[in-house]
Amino acid sequence: MQPQDLKAAMGMAAGPIGSYAPLRVLFILTILSLLPALVLTGTSFLRTVIVLGFVRQGMGTQQTPPTQVIVGLALFMTAFTMSPIATQIYERGFEPYEKGQITEAQAMDAASMPIKSFMLRQTRQNDLLLFYDASKTPLPRTPEEVPLRIAAPAFVVSELTTAFQMGVMILLPFLVVDLAVASILMSMGMVFVSPTTISLPIKLILFVLADGWNLVIGSLMKSFH
Repeated sequence: MQPQDLKAAMGMAAGPIGSYAPLRVLFILTILSLLPALVLTGTSFLRTVIVLGFVRQGMGTQQTPPTQVIVGLALFMTAFTMSPIATQIYERGFEPYEKGQITEAQAMDAASMPIKSFMLRQTRQNDLLLFYDASKTPLPRTPEEVPLRIAAPAFVVSELTTAFQMGVMILLPFLVVDLAVASILMSMGMVFVSPTTISLPIKLILFVLADGWNLVIGSLMKSFH
């Protein structure tokens, strides 16, 4: 190889692709570091895992199903629910960025739009107003103008509210069974018998006969829009 050829090859290596490589690595590492927090609080995982926890608490089965099973089921349901959003993020942000059609900032903006749209669809207006009032920010005219720094915490508060509302509806039938069993035992004078000993198998039988897991999972999936 001639010296001028070597210089030309080195010049090509020091071109735009080589100079942007560290920035791309930094961009990818930033996304990966934020991924756990995004999955836990910016997706359907939050509502799902809380509602499943209420189901276990209502049945009174202590550690059955185990926490690992509940978290795993919540993750699988999150992947199922968020798959269309993930596809939009890839097509609008990551794919054009990999082809060099947009910059890092443009990729971040394009990738955040689908997840922000999903958040706003689940967020109550009162929760949005709460953070707009706290930040003294003018109200937006369109949903696209809502910044992610306001949409994200408002979404988390709304998800907690929705999850607890669904949890109350789940706990009520179990509570009725507990009260009925306790009243029957009191009327029979069996005050030293723990109501849980009698109510637990009754609740499990009713839950299985009603196909409870199908109802809970179906209601969770239909609650996202």
